[in-house]
Amino acid sequence: GQKLSKRLRNYPSPEEVCNTLGADALRWFLISSPILRGLDLEIDRQGKGIAECVRTVVNPIWNAYYFFTLYANADEVKAEFSTKSKALLDCYILAKTRELVEGVTKSMDAYDLAEACQQILAYLEALNNWYIRRSRDRFWKHELDQDKKDAYNTLYTALCTLCQVAAPLLPLTTEEVYKGLTGEKSVHLTDWPKTEAFPANHDLVYEMDRIRDVCSNGLSIREEHNLRTRLPLQRLTVAGHDSKRLASYASLIRDELNVKEIDFSDDIERFAVFQLQLNARELGPRLGSEMKDVLAASKQGKWKILPDGRVDVGGKVLDKGDFVLKLASKEGVASKALSTNDAVVVLDIQVTAELAEEGTARDLVRLVQQSRKEAGFHIADHIHLALSLPAEIEKTVRKHERYIAEQTLADKIEFALGSNGFRQEGTLDGKAITLAVAKV
Repeated sequence: GQKLSKRLRNYPSPEEVCNTLGADALRWFLISSPILRGLDLEIDRQGKGIAECVRTVVNPIWNAYYFFTLYANADEVKAEFSTKSKALLDCYILAKTRELVEGVTKSMDAYDLAEACQQILAYLEALNNWYIRRSRDRFWKHELDQDKKDAYNTLYTALCTLCQVAAPLLPLTTEEVYKGLTGEKSVHLTDWPKTEAFPANHDLVYEMDRIRDVCSNGLSIREEHNLRTRLPLQRLTVAGHDSKRLASYASLIRDELNVKEIDFSDDIERFAVFQLQLNARELGPRLGSEMKDVLAASKQGKWKILPDGRVDVGGKVLDKGDFVLKLASKEGVASKALSTNDAVVVLDIQVTAELAEEGTARDLVRLVQQSRKEAGFHIADHIHLALSLPAEIEKTVRKHERYIAEQTLADKIEFALGSNGFRQEGTLDGKAITLAVAKV
């Protein structure tokens, strides 16, 4: 908490930071900080805050670039700038890229560099943890069809534009990535991207961002209750404002969260209750002696939401800036509120015997796929699969034999180990198993 001082040396060495973490990380740490808004910034002596910038912004850009080049080079594809794809995820990230250009341009014009940094961070989350992750199957496909070409062109377009927009903020990282993508002399010699080059689709961006929020909260509920993602669950419910607008994305949610059924409901009060939090710092000086009565009414639940969004607390009407409404789960309900605080995600966490067995089959598929990879098999190679399993697990696997065969490209599954194949030991449902894979 002390002032930075050469005498005390209570800050990390700039030379050491640049040599170990990079100048871009230091630059980002400073221009995204409260300093640019005239506020204070604490810098720890070890430079952990600067290292965090590597994790949250430099690495995600490099990881997206690495993913693209790995598959594009393997397929010998030279991608091109294109915004013509009609695939849902492509349309989303292209529209999101337009909003990125619009937002960063506006922030730069207002000299609000910290806000420009926040917009780039939000975009990276959408690009890496949604678009690329949800599009992996398209890049993994053996045949180079039009859908796969569209995926390459869209990711290339998004990465090139991201580099141009982030170039003033991360000049060295974006230079390396952009030159690697395009072969051009420098990202800093290119024109600022034009928003009209990208399709505008605010509705799609709004809906897909809301879907991402739903899925993020669904995964969070799973984690809280120790329910692994490969374990299927019966039902997920989205309740609240605009929930039925998301119905057309049900298959996307179902696949991401591994649930059988999805319900959309307007009845938010069935699953959650609103809790009123007053802004006492603002209200106190204004209400004076009345503040005590308003506080008492809020704690006793003597308040209601008015049609215009304001709140009546014990007969006193408060404006929107005077309070915060937060959603809280009802007892016995596994739910979480969306970031907009106007809807909840509710997960049925009851695991039936049938769901547990299906989860076991999915876990086995993962083990087999890992063995295929370690054995050096191509993604399209068909295999013979041999298994040595405890009796109760073997019974479950036999029930799901067809699914396992389809997912692992196993032409034949045997429940006894032979002498052939790549053998590996593993754990399934907490019990030791052995499997062997051999290429057909």
